[in-house]
Amino acid sequence: MSEPIERVAVQVDRLCWTGILLGLAFTMTNVQQFAAAGAPVRSLTWFAAWLLDPMVSLVLLAILRAEQVTARRGVRLGGWVRTAKWFTLGATYVMNTWSAFVAGSAALVVLHSVPPLVVFVAAEAVTELRDKLGAVEDGVRVPRTSFAEYLAVARKTKKAGEKVSPAWVREATGCSRGLSSKLAAALNEDRR
Repeated sequence: MSEPIERVAVQVDRLCWTGILLGLAFTMTNVQQFAAAGAPVRSLTWFAAWLLDPMVSLVLLAILRAEQVTARRGVRLGGWVRTAKWFTLGATYVMNTWSAFVAGSAALVVLHSVPPLVVFVAAEAVTELRDKLGAVEDGVRVPRTSFAEYLAVARKTKKAGEKVSPAWVREATGCSRGLSSKLAAALNEDRR
């Protein structure tokens, strides 16, 4: 007898969110050290530096949670939401790895890159995982769309003279970020 989908969905959701929270907790001390910039321990600057990472992380968590709820209901969010998500993820990465890059240590760069990168990919995956598990629970068979099918939709949607970019392809077809670059390249090749 198979495990109920809702139970699996809850487990997957909790594990992803736990990984995201642990990744953000790991980055907190590195970001604090970056922001404190050698300020004396327990000085006002040192204490204020502890606020930077939670400020960025709380905004990121709010966006991720809203994305998860709206995606489940089929609501697409605007460009500012994606911009805010990628800005907060990028800011976390840069502040977490800055000292490792300055030190020129490949080992430190890897060490300080893994947690923010796990947060990046989990942030993208958690919404889609929950959405697909919800579809399975509802008994909806979600067929995979092939590259050729996406390309046909994009070609049909494209107007003469329209600039084709990966962002345009994602908007026109609903494909993934990774596939959109390949589709955009194929569409731009059509014009040659």
